Amino acid sequence: MLFVSIKPLSVNECWAGKRFKTPTYKKYETNVTLLLPRIEQLPPPPFQIELHFGVSSSAADFDNPTKPFVDILQKKYGFNDKLIHRAIIEKHLVPKGKEYIGFLITHYNDKNI
Repeated sequence: MLFVSIKPLSVNECWAGKRFKTPTYKKYETNVTLLLPRIEQLPPPPFQIELHFGVSSSAADFDNPTKPFVDILQKKYGFNDKLIHRAIIEKHLVPKGKEYIGFLITHYNDKNI
């Protein structure tokens, strides 16, 4: 593993002023929230999250859909994303009209690494 000795910059520190949700994002948030399955109980924190994004454009960045989707997950399931200690993110190229998001939230045990 390679390291760079600098404090990571948060998304919130990248823009000046308040950001506003676009109408497209508001609709996406509503649709995703309705499509998410009911989860009776999350595993105990800290969490590991696995995300699979099926995208139809090879130009799509693998991490672009991460923050909006995780924000919707935490709102739907009532947890704070600061409790996610590990994320596995995969981008899969799929035909247009076959896009998807897969996710799994598990307990993260850093003693096993």
